[in-house]
Amino acid sequence: MKYLYLWLNLGSFAIPFLFSFHPRLKFYKKWKSLAIGLLVMMAVFIPWDIVFTHQGFWGFNDAYITGIKLFGLPLEEWLFFICIPYACLFTHYALLELFPNFSFSKRAVDIIYVCLVSILVVVLWYHYDKWYTFINFCYALLLLGYVYNYKREYLTTFLATYLVILIPFFIVNGVLTGTGIEDQVVWYNNSENLGIRMVTIPVEDTIYNLGMLLTVFTTMEILEKK
Repeated sequence: MKYLYLWLNLGSFAIPFLFSFHPRLKFYKKWKSLAIGLLVMMAVFIPWDIVFTHQGFWGFNDAYITGIKLFGLPLEEWLFFICIPYACLFTHYALLELFPNFSFSKRAVDIIYVCLVSILVVVLWYHYDKWYTFINFCYALLLLGYVYNYKREYLTTFLATYLVILIPFFIVNGVLTGTGIEDQVVWYNNSENLGIRMVTIPVEDTIYNLGMLLTVFTTMEILEKK
């Protein structure tokens, strides 16, 4: 399907955008902090993406994109860093508006943090030579460490809603990595990752997504509190 990556971006964005004006949700009031959060996240993830694409650690199938590129990245990849976080952060705040108690206890956050950090450290110990795994997990460790030590209350809601957000993530990312279509929209060089796939999705993508969204969310919350 021509332009599949573009349609996935726009499809993910469209409904959350329309419901941003719902009188109860009013997500449009967070657009300023969201825009700054996206810029902070993109300042980290776009250079990373450009370098990895240039080095052949991952790439894009021309059959599914428009062919318009900026700094070697397809237009659709730039849109990914806007449309997907928008949809995910909308989901986060919508869930909290509809279910105000949708969160983990501080004790649960402590357990999840220790388990997650332990897994990331152990994997890095044995697979530090794989660039996607190394950069991805190191960034997640630094970010989680900062948020846990200085903004721990953010994790009580973020980790809870992230489990819900993983559902559409698996659908969209599954298609991008080849589930249900003839070929992959985004391909990965398995020599630079663990080579473990959840159907077609590299396991590292779950941590990549967590790091991307937590960067935007933390920036938003800091700005909203001010």
